[in-house]
Amino acid sequence: MKKVFYLLLFCSLTFLSFVVFKEKPVLYIIGDSTVKNGSGKGADALWGWGSLIGEYFDTTRLAIENRAIGGRSSRTFITEGRWDAILKTLNKGDYVIMQFGHNDAGPLDDTSRARGTIKGIGNESRDIYNPIRKVNETVYTYGHYMRRYIREARDKGAIPIVCSPVPRNNFKDGKAKRGDQDYALWAKQVAAAEGAWFIDLNTSIADAYDAMGSEAVARFFPKDHTHPNKEGSTLNAARVVQGIEALKSCDLQNYLK
Repeated sequence: MKKVFYLLLFCSLTFLSFVVFKEKPVLYIIGDSTVKNGSGKGADALWGWGSLIGEYFDTTRLAIENRAIGGRSSRTFITEGRWDAILKTLNKGDYVIMQFGHNDAGPLDDTSRARGTIKGIGNESRDIYNPIRKVNETVYTYGHYMRRYIREARDKGAIPIVCSPVPRNNFKDGKAKRGDQDYALWAKQVAAAEGAWFIDLNTSIADAYDAMGSEAVARFFPKDHTHPNKEGSTLNAARVVQGIEALKSCDLQNYLK
């Protein structure tokens, strides 16, 4: 009887430890400086929405890893090994929210950044010499790299969510300029083709900017037309959350406060 008792006790403690110490799912956030920033001080400090989104989630049940970094494109986030580092710890049931596009329009092989991607979502490629990394490199389209994030996340059992890039502080005829002819459109098209969740962050925030007017929106951008301050990024984070709430049957909603 003692052996049976101790066996049952061991099994109970093992199950209890599994329940107590089971790792939380992780929400990984990847992108550029509009997702994570850290420059400036005081009122002029620049922020990204990924650094503020944690306030909306129950972080006792969901861990949040904002791995975005300024200056990166959908291409260079991969070529620098940042995506591979995430894949090493990415598990079934985790989430990946991605937002790229702001830095993808640059040159493919200039001597200052060499971070651009080929425009569009096709299968085109171009062989270049990368003067920054000092290697030969095949560069692909924006859509190619976005598909890679989606597919490789799914291969790990994680759930990918694509965001169109946040709009800049550009107004024409009283309306905020949208990216519906380039990166916002391409992000949407890739997500649709891959059957991935999609948040049209570009349109959502541009609609908010239209309602506020250009003078009010200008207060969000103390240094340039791309990088918002904390107030502007707080609005952006709220719009991301609204987008998550609108995704039908997306389990990430269960972790919102």
